[in-house]
Amino acid sequence: MTRSQPRRARGTVGHAYSALNLRLTLAGFGLVSMVLFAVLAFWAGLAWLGVLCVIFAVVAVVDLVVIQRRRAARRREEPGARHSLFE
Repeated sequence: MTRSQPRRARGTVGHAYSALNLRLTLAGFGLVSMVLFAVLAFWAGLAWLGVLCVIFAVVAVVDLVVIQRRRAARRREEPGARHSLFE
């Protein structure tokens, strides 16, 4: 059983369940943008919006950790394989 994908996933090692590199890029963008928006919201005096952006930034960090763990499992299963952004 492969550990790089969730159970009951339709994908296989050859055909991934999700594009991990693309998800990594999007989660990184979400983290940077939410931190920036949180700083701007706190600076503008909108504490509730700043807290909401911080919560979304924490979600992005958790997503980054999950993606990195799945990429590491894929790397163990396919040593030496290079993957593009969309696979």
